[in-house]
Amino acid sequence: MIYEEAKELLQSQGKFYINLGLERIEKVLAIYDNPHRNAKIIHIAGTNGKGSVASTIANILKYAGYKTGLYTSPHLVEYTERIKINGTDISQEDFARYISSICETAEKNQIDLTEFEILTAAAFKYFSDNKVDYIVLETGLGGRFDATNICEKSLAIITSISLDHIDRLGDTYEKIAFEKAGIIKENSTVITAQNNNGYKVIKKIAELKKAKLISVDYEISMSYEGETNYAIIDNEKYEFPLLGLYQKQNLALVIAAIKHLNIDKSVLKEGLKTTKWNARLEYIKEKNILIDGAHNPDSAIELKKSLDFYFKDKKKIFIYSTIDTKDYKTIAKTLFQENDEIYYIEFNHKNAVKYEIYKGNVPWLKNLKKVENLDELLTKKELKIITGSLYMIGEIYTKIREER
Repeated sequence: MIYEEAKELLQSQGKFYINLGLERIEKVLAIYDNPHRNAKIIHIAGTNGKGSVASTIANILKYAGYKTGLYTSPHLVEYTERIKINGTDISQEDFARYISSICETAEKNQIDLTEFEILTAAAFKYFSDNKVDYIVLETGLGGRFDATNICEKSLAIITSISLDHIDRLGDTYEKIAFEKAGIIKENSTVITAQNNNGYKVIKKIAELKKAKLISVDYEISMSYEGETNYAIIDNEKYEFPLLGLYQKQNLALVIAAIKHLNIDKSVLKEGLKTTKWNARLEYIKEKNILIDGAHNPDSAIELKKSLDFYFKDKKKIFIYSTIDTKDYKTIAKTLFQENDEIYYIEFNHKNAVKYEIYKGNVPWLKNLKKVENLDELLTKKELKIITGSLYMIGEIYTKIREER
């Protein structure tokens, strides 16, 4: 099987749907002699910040001398972005081989896996075959019944809790926190912030599972000097390319994690300086483009704060789109002012909101226009903020990357 065939296999046969539960992945991994048990696990759940925390910790572990696997979702351009060892994506050849193997095994044993379960099983097998020391896992949805929660022992990290995926996880902070806190294992350790919206629930579940709770109340500040971003940690300045004031909270969790793991602080400088996480407040200077996947109200609030901090004096235009499962009315009220210049782009997704529908739901936006010529729009001199659905961003990101 070649890579394109593997992608087609994942996207066909109705695999792209959500079916939470651990029974199916337990069965298929047991056939492979449980490869998820062969490395130390750092498991990350939460609504916002999971990817940033995961990529930063994985990079620091790499510089500490550990062979580190990183599993994240979704991807922006290629599936191979989801599975990395020491920052390098799985090759297309290996990806095809592992996906083929998992699918054949599942079919032979009549195990009906979803796309995410296939990818998760393939990642565990790939990491095991390559004998990684650590696996840093980002949950796909929720935590309690997420396929990544098959791991039996782990250091759990729970990032900020927001109201997102309420149809699946519940419509209150408490209900969502309960699902996210499902990654906490018996007699393990969990790290979260004291100001987390779900803190009380997380604390209660940690107590029930006799897990050590590390409550983070750690002061980190950010500075932006000559278009270089710095994190100020313990009065020391560290270059950190991930923009965003919200990274202060994410970094506090990272620092708590590396302290718990007894990682020497000497590797922190290089680990932070070289961390990458695409399309999360990513500034492409030569094109004056800022890309950020702010797709829920809390992430929209953080994007607004960061725009005021980093780009206060730049004239801005927005390129935006959304899917219908998101609270895009609240996002619009949070992120946009009525006279902002906003270009709505339609994209290829079954849940994508059409321009006319969006316009009808946000009538207070006076300068809302439909994107007719993206190439022309991207040459405008203003700061172009591309935000909203990660599915839309992935389509545009492909174009920008090819041009670069």
